[in-house]
Amino acid sequence: MPSVRLVLFDIDGTLIHSGGAGEKAFAHVCRTIFKTPNGTKNLHFAGRTDTAIVRDFLTRHDIPPSPANFQTFFDHYVFWLDHMLAELSGRVLPGVERCLAELSALPEPPAIGLLTGNIRLGAQIKLSHYGLWHHFQTGGFGDDSEDRCQIAVIARERGDKLLNRRLAGDEILVIGDTPLDIECARAIGARVLAVGTGMYKMDDLRRHKPECCVESLEDVRVADLYN
Repeated sequence: MPSVRLVLFDIDGTLIHSGGAGEKAFAHVCRTIFKTPNGTKNLHFAGRTDTAIVRDFLTRHDIPPSPANFQTFFDHYVFWLDHMLAELSGRVLPGVERCLAELSALPEPPAIGLLTGNIRLGAQIKLSHYGLWHHFQTGGFGDDSEDRCQIAVIARERGDKLLNRRLAGDEILVIGDTPLDIECARAIGARVLAVGTGMYKMDDLRRHKPECCVESLEDVRVADLYN
């Protein structure tokens, strides 16, 4: 992929496992602030945006999905996310730190960014906890849009601005662990490296026809991708 100028990473299941910190923080806010025990029951988290998950919770429990309620939810969520990360046993996933280092060491390194459903502050809290935040120059986040495909468009536009030119789809590589990551990459014509470190098995990911599919980033050598 000699033309790749922007690499966009998903976070949960791709870069880190947080020990369920995000879901536990969500559940704590539902219970303590919105007085809804088991508020995250039957909510789907993988690959979705934080804002879409909050809207789902609010509407299921007949709570107005007002800007004030979103703000209240996220104000408390980020506090508890930080707390839960310190309490739970999470980790950086295999090969991540080496992959990031190899990308940065290329003779003409690409811009490195995020394409995630996490709100920006949530992403920063998670990745700072694991010592990864400083690697990322740009990205699209869950508070940019509820729609992952629109977040991909925003991430590409920010990459354009950072690099001071319009990027073609095949100059962008999206790395993620869910079919939704593959779908949003397709929305901007990007190439996809799917990793089996999340909740989806390799066969599930291959059915969506990513350009490359590996068990983990441990199996990737950046120099090989560029040959």
